[in-house]
Amino acid sequence: MDKKVWFITGASRGLGRIWAEAALTRGDEVAATARKLEDVSDLKERFGDLVLPMALDVTDAEQVRQVVQQAHSHFGKLDVVLNNAGYTLVGMVEEASEANVRALFDANYFGYLGVIQTALPLLRKQGSGHLLSVSSSLGIEARRSSASIAPPNGRSKDSTKAWCKRSRTLGLR
Repeated sequence: MDKKVWFITGASRGLGRIWAEAALTRGDEVAATARKLEDVSDLKERFGDLVLPMALDVTDAEQVRQVVQQAHSHFGKLDVVLNNAGYTLVGMVEEASEANVRALFDANYFGYLGVIQTALPLLRKQGSGHLLSVSSSLGIEARRSSASIAPPNGRSKDSTKAWCKRSRTLGLR
């Protein structure tokens, strides 16, 4: 089995944590990111040099560029880029403040986009790689109490489909 190198956003809990632990358990290497470094530091204690814990706030475009590049330099490649960071804003659309909705878009869409824009040239240069994007089911079928989250999650899903169609010829998935 070939050892893979993963870059995972939102690895502190939930699906991101499950994927990070699964990849590490099978012997893959993982750049595990979270807003707070201490939320992923325990992985280093358990898995040693297989993991590179990193602080990353996906709403900080410059930090996204630095962290993706640092992970690539550290491991020498990235095989799987897992865009998992994000959150849910629950409530009726008229109850959500503009600031809250903008923050949601910053994390769930622009944060996701920044990771892709930084990782894609690296994957192209390698001639291989996989991009996985996690989105809430609310991006597919919105509910009354989730009208604010549907647009950024739906756009993430649509952007991933478009990227995949365009990049297949380059050996990327």
